[in-house]
Amino acid sequence: MSDSKGQPALPRTCLPTWSVADLPEPRPLTWRNWTRFIGPGIVMCGVQIAGGEWLLGPEITARYGGDLMWIATIAILGQVFYNMECGRYALYTGEPVFTGFMRHKPGPQFWIGIFALLSIGAFIPALSTTAAAVLVGVFIGEVPTAEHQILLYALSYLFLIIVALPILVGGKIYNTIEKIMTTKVFVVLGFCLIVGIFFVSAENWGKVFGGFFKFGNVPVAVAADENNNGLVDVGEDWDGDNVENIFASLAEDGSFPAITFATIAVIGAFAGYAGGGGMSNATYSNFVRDKGWGMGSRVGAIPSAVGGRKVTLSHIGTVFPLTPENRLRWRSWWRYIITDQVVIWGPGCFMGMALPGLLSIEYAQYSDLLNDPERLDWAQALITADGMRNAPAALTGGHPMVFWTLTCIVGLVVLLPSQMSILDDVCRRWTDVIWSGVTRVRNKMDSGAVGSIYYRIMVIYLFWQFLMCTFFLYFSSAYDMVIVVANANNIGLGATALLLLYTNLRLLPPALRPRWYNILGVTMCAVFYLGLAALVTIREPITLCYFLFFLIWGILWWIFIAPSVKRLPDDTDTSPVVVDNESNDPREDS
Repeated sequence: MSDSKGQPALPRTCLPTWSVADLPEPRPLTWRNWTRFIGPGIVMCGVQIAGGEWLLGPEITARYGGDLMWIATIAILGQVFYNMECGRYALYTGEPVFTGFMRHKPGPQFWIGIFALLSIGAFIPALSTTAAAVLVGVFIGEVPTAEHQILLYALSYLFLIIVALPILVGGKIYNTIEKIMTTKVFVVLGFCLIVGIFFVSAENWGKVFGGFFKFGNVPVAVAADENNNGLVDVGEDWDGDNVENIFASLAEDGSFPAITFATIAVIGAFAGYAGGGGMSNATYSNFVRDKGWGMGSRVGAIPSAVGGRKVTLSHIGTVFPLTPENRLRWRSWWRYIITDQVVIWGPGCFMGMALPGLLSIEYAQYSDLLNDPERLDWAQALITADGMRNAPAALTGGHPMVFWTLTCIVGLVVLLPSQMSILDDVCRRWTDVIWSGVTRVRNKMDSGAVGSIYYRIMVIYLFWQFLMCTFFLYFSSAYDMVIVVANANNIGLGATALLLLYTNLRLLPPALRPRWYNILGVTMCAVFYLGLAALVTIREPITLCYFLFFLIWGILWWIFIAPSVKRLPDDTDTSPVVVDNESNDPREDS
């Protein structure tokens, strides 16, 4: 459809059509204006320094040194492309990508069900539960045992409430999250860097950073590993490395090495926590909007419960016509996304993986927790600290308990803000989904009422987390919570990567769509995470149950619900908005 001048209309979707306005003029992105660099990337960087680095890093490095760090390289690079595409959609529309997903057929009701399924991992409070053991360890000066169980349970529940308090006050919730995550990044990486420089050997520096480039290294079964746990335990004679390179093996004798899948769930979880992980990456688009980048400044943000009364949020986004002025502004805004991801988030993720890895590769070997599964259920976050406590005096400058205490405190700085970010991520995502996708909400709630939805969701989410925490504590373990969350998130990240690519290629004007290398990067992200999720699902019964649930849910939804999904009258755009989005000019530099 076009107007009398032949200009094409905006695409018809399952949500009301965007409004149209000019793209705001960005402020120059220069080092003098350095505060502009502190944006969504630093928030996401603070989010990602969590499970993969502090919980699973010590176990991976204790088993394989730095030889599997290349998995983090692929994970982070794939997520950089993923995040950039989230930012691309938000810059153009002022909407989070989940709103864009709901614009596709068969409509919002269908996609809301899919989002709920893919978000299962976020409903398990693994990080705050693990933090309980860290806090107990600070006070008793050793790794908690079964006799501390009541205290551990009580703190697990208490932390669920504590992590919600910071996001209740302020103006925009995003501003509160940004301040907390910026502080976390500097505290955690600063501590790890200082300890790494003065107390970690040059050899281990080389192992960790060199491991990012050892592509193709895989865990293999060795003759000495009699119990096939991927580790040469006490009493088992050493028979060589437990890692081989696929490419080297193929070059030498044309065969694959004897890969062991004994720790595949841990490796899958390690990849799942590397970078952002799961559905949290898609929240980058929410942060871009709430930061006011691009068309986000035309839309608004989610306000805090206290002090955020004047902050409003539009139900539907706003796009801009591709005039010469807007094209020039777009290139400037796109530099914000590039800088945020390539200069801040990407390097921050690599340092967030490497620096905690330095501590674990140096000290985890002195902890006996890895050979005691019952203690490891609670003490996953204490492996490095326990290694420091038991390490030779020469490695700790004669102050092992000082290192123990400081490392535990930094562990709390890692875990609790990350659990808070997960809480915000879930509430933010579902607030936006309901705010834009539910017709009754769009029709009856004004732009200043979005905060009430956010906090209602928070109450429901906290109640659900109490239930999940209780279930795992009484029927499983804190360690299993970490493994299940990460591997479930791999499915969510891989699936939404494909949906994100489809959204940007279909809904954005040709001049602003991703180029071939962006497409390749997002595709790599999808293949990597879905492939890893499939491998773990086949080998691990608990993730196989998740896969079967996913399959049954999908079949039932398609058979009984999808055919009945109808767009309500106000969702049908009968008067197209005309904007010059189909210019024949070459695409912008993206």
